Amino acid sequence: MRIRQGIVDSLGVGLGIFPLGIALGVLVIQAGLPWWLAPALSIGIFAGSVELLMVSLIAAATPLATIAVTVFAVNFRHVFYPLSFPLQAVRPGLGRAYSVYAMIDEAYATYVLMPPEKLSSARMLTGQLFMQAYWVGGGLVGVALASMLPEPIEGFEFALVSLFIVMALDAARSRREVPSVVLAGLSVAAAMLAFPDAQVLAALVIFTALLVVRYLWSRGRQGPEPVEEHGTGADPDA
Repeated sequence: MRIRQGIVDSLGVGLGIFPLGIALGVLVIQAGLPWWLAPALSIGIFAGSVELLMVSLIAAATPLATIAVTVFAVNFRHVFYPLSFPLQAVRPGLGRAYSVYAMIDEAYATYVLMPPEKLSSARMLTGQLFMQAYWVGGGLVGVALASMLPEPIEGFEFALVSLFIVMALDAARSRREVPSVVLAGLSVAAAMLAFPDAQVLAALVIFTALLVVRYLWSRGRQGPEPVEEHGTGADPDA
């Protein structure tokens, strides 16, 4: 029963993950990389957008330090997921370790709001396992499709750029985030001019520093929190 519920939990996620997995497989072949890289990334990393980004970085022979910093920056949000993810519902041991490893955005969204009485170790592990299976399977299908194509799809490598553009636009819908977009543009421009051989790494470092400065500046403008005044204890009506 619990296993069946886990499979059902994964179906909606699979509708979105499987096509992206196909895109990963096609991108691997079109980048001239070995076919096995698609399932290797899906099993070894299992982090959606980072895997797509890794294909481009590997194909461009990006330095290892740049890859490490880029992956850290893109996936840093996962550090905070365990603080609210219901890991206590999963039995300690290998099962819990896998649940931490497979804690992707979709799994987090599926189980973090689910009532505790409906959660179980079997349900969560089954759901997360099938979510990864959709991703790995999609990658293999993408590899097969790309191998059968007579020639590469022109412009397909722009799929990753498009994905990040959509994510950035979605995050910057309000005026409050416009400064962050401007700072990102300035960071990239500065990195291209000052560090042409390490643009990605330099842009990430510059952007992070600018975000910290913006945060401190915003806190300074708000000023100290008002301190509540306490009376002497005397009756004001006396």
